[in-house]
Amino acid sequence: MINQPTINRQEITTDFDFYLIWSALVLLSLGLVMVYSASIAIAESEYGESGSYYYLIRHSIYLFVGLVIGFFAFQFPMRTWREYCPYLFLVGTILLILVLIPGIGREINGSQRWISLGIVNFQPSELMKLLMVIYASDYVVRKLAYLDNWRKGVLPIVALISAVGFLLLREPDYGAFVVVTGIAVAIMFMGGMSLKLFIGVTGLLVACLSLLIISVSYRSSRIDGFLDPWADPYGKGYQLSHALIAFGRGEWFGVGLGGSVEKLFYLPEAHTDFMFAVLAEELGFVGVATVMAMFTCILVRAFSIGRTAALLENYFSALVAQGIGVWLGFQAFINMGVNMGVLPTKGLTLPLMSFGGSSIVVTCIALAVLLRIDWENRQKIKGLNV
Repeated sequence: MINQPTINRQEITTDFDFYLIWSALVLLSLGLVMVYSASIAIAESEYGESGSYYYLIRHSIYLFVGLVIGFFAFQFPMRTWREYCPYLFLVGTILLILVLIPGIGREINGSQRWISLGIVNFQPSELMKLLMVIYASDYVVRKLAYLDNWRKGVLPIVALISAVGFLLLREPDYGAFVVVTGIAVAIMFMGGMSLKLFIGVTGLLVACLSLLIISVSYRSSRIDGFLDPWADPYGKGYQLSHALIAFGRGEWFGVGLGGSVEKLFYLPEAHTDFMFAVLAEELGFVGVATVMAMFTCILVRAFSIGRTAALLENYFSALVAQGIGVWLGFQAFINMGVNMGVLPTKGLTLPLMSFGGSSIVVTCIALAVLLRIDWENRQKIKGLNV
């Protein structure tokens, strides 16, 4: 029997974790400012001088929609999320299939990752990240007794990950594939998978990922550009070399908000994948450290909320909370690592900050679920039924 957690009563005088809320709000607000700053040049080139607010307006709408949908997502108890997670996962898988069908899926820059909803495009792979957190958590709780058994416990979810991964690679969306598989394996390990099996599964995934990189020329060329971007600064190393220039220009306090030179058509995807480099140039080390601190706070709070849920014997909620922390922390680490040149170039947005409706809305839903878990923990510690 697990003992009731010893928690300072002062810690539960409120119903919400304000460290988590304020960290998320700081990142959302800073992201809104940086999306506007990083997108002015490209917006004016596409829509004229009067269209300089184009990406700011769209990002503001995405934020509003995300917060509204997140508010409604918060209303659902975790037992409801668990009850319907197989159906939600099935819907997510169907969407990944639909996006590959010509006429339904929309192709942009050689990738077919979006479904057109008229005025906006929806990216199913973003939704699958959240659905994988929820489904894998439910699976681990159901199969807890078999997590050390390859055939009964591990093989079924490995097969499921492989099926989802196949669909993601058909788009292709290599970055989403890495994040989704990373989420599932991390949740299985946190749920009780033996270290031996964890190392085996991780080794198998690393081998598969390496094979995928070697077998496709444009992916292997990115590795070459990562290892020595200055060898071909106008070709394979173009994105990374300009990202590094942005970091170098930023120094301690940056060149000032709006003063970035690299966003003026030098740095590709300045308001999406490489927005962190623009932030480094304009706000310097102080801005970079602030963003890292906020993500660290979210990660720590997610694991703390998960630990409390586990002590309260809500194992599904515990794994969901920690899974969300792994997802946001892992994706933020990849994006920052790519921008700073410590990881090969990969098209992944910075959660809560980069421009992108699907990413913003789904991340807001994930944070709402995390807040719901924390709220239920607090109510149970107070002796209330939820």
